[in-house]
Amino acid sequence: MEKSFLQKYGILLVLLLICAVLSFLSPVFLTASNLINVIRQISINGILAIGMTFIILTGGIDLSVGSQVALTGAVTAGLLSSGVNLGIAVVAGLFIGGLIGFVNGTIITKGGVPPFIVTLGMLTAARGLTLIYTGGRPIYNLGTSFRFFGAGYMGGIPVPVIILGIILIVSHLTAKHTVFGREVYAVGGNPEAAVYSGVNKNKRLVQVYTLMGFLSAITGIVLTSRLGSADPTAGSGFELDAIAAVVIGGTSMFGGEGAISGTLVGALIIGVINNGLNLLNVSSYYQQVIKGVIVVGAVLMDGYARNKQTKLTKSSVEQSQA
Repeated sequence: MEKSFLQKYGILLVLLLICAVLSFLSPVFLTASNLINVIRQISINGILAIGMTFIILTGGIDLSVGSQVALTGAVTAGLLSSGVNLGIAVVAGLFIGGLIGFVNGTIITKGGVPPFIVTLGMLTAARGLTLIYTGGRPIYNLGTSFRFFGAGYMGGIPVPVIILGIILIVSHLTAKHTVFGREVYAVGGNPEAAVYSGVNKNKRLVQVYTLMGFLSAITGIVLTSRLGSADPTAGSGFELDAIAAVVIGGTSMFGGEGAISGTLVGALIIGVINNGLNLLNVSSYYQQVIKGVIVVGAVLMDGYARNKQTKLTKSSVEQSQA
């Protein structure tokens, strides 16, 4: 069934409406420096949200991404501060992230444990490993060249934004135009049918969680570079913003439906709201309440739309059989 104009572009219209309201309430909002700041800020959540999109498309969830960000950033920083080559330190951080994701995916598939439980346990374990590794203290002295990943510019564009752009394009093409992407949608849409049609469900799930770990590591490296230090408490709550961006962007929590482009818009909405509320001096406590309400509202709308679609499909089938 063809989607209506609002179903296709409603979330984009919401973003434009929020921007219009904030530009009216705060004259600073539409300034070039503030807009660049917004884009730089959403790059962190955007990278995580892209990985989370693949996870949620399979009908899963990953609550450990914030802890993965902290651990991979800490490992990279620890190696740099001890004099290890920049390239080796970055590769080590990426490897740790991919390994954590692989472990998550393997336990979920081989152990038959729900993703919520596995990643909740990994959230605590990875955070604990970060505290052990750092001794509970930030790691400094990372070198000036490392700052490029989080604070550098190329052609006047912040490097984190360029990294997000590359990941966004590759992920969009992967989701829409590759066997991997089609099978991810199939696993989330109807797991049993996917298996019967020859999809290796377990293999795809392990790959998706490994990808999430890899993207979490990229986020950890960019964040650590931007801050100039690795804080063992970094990444706390990042999983919530990533999930919020995915759900607001139209990806169904039931799996099998959604798009990377929608997730980008969702991340922009989260970033714009955060920025606007900061400009309006709204307490961070209220910001958390507002984001929570938005996420619940998005899930309710998703459930309503899905139920409505099911009823329409059932009605069409009954009419064709009559």
